[in-house]
Amino acid sequence: MRALNHPDISAVSLPSVLNALADEIRLTVVRQLAEAGGVVCGQFDVPVSMSTLSHHLKVLREAGLLRVTPEGSFRRHELRLSEMEARFPGVLSSILQASS
Repeated sequence: MRALNHPDISAVSLPSVLNALADEIRLTVVRQLAEAGGVVCGQFDVPVSMSTLSHHLKVLREAGLLRVTPEGSFRRHELRLSEMEARFPGVLSSILQASS
């Protein structure tokens, strides 16, 4: 399994975060991660194919919202909530609260 690039939180821009969260599927993924703490790739409850989900996860990771770590033959996805809150105080928590 190849290593994935995670942007340094200081390089993450607010427009890229907001753009990533503008899609309903990606917002659903972020809500599920916020509730569960971490989700293995095949366990997301979204109405899209695995390849489409993979694309959405990549967009979220490249925007700096997710941390992906290998877990056996799977990948675990976790929301970088504390890092996002430090970088953009209140933004992600407000979006999650408003989208519930």
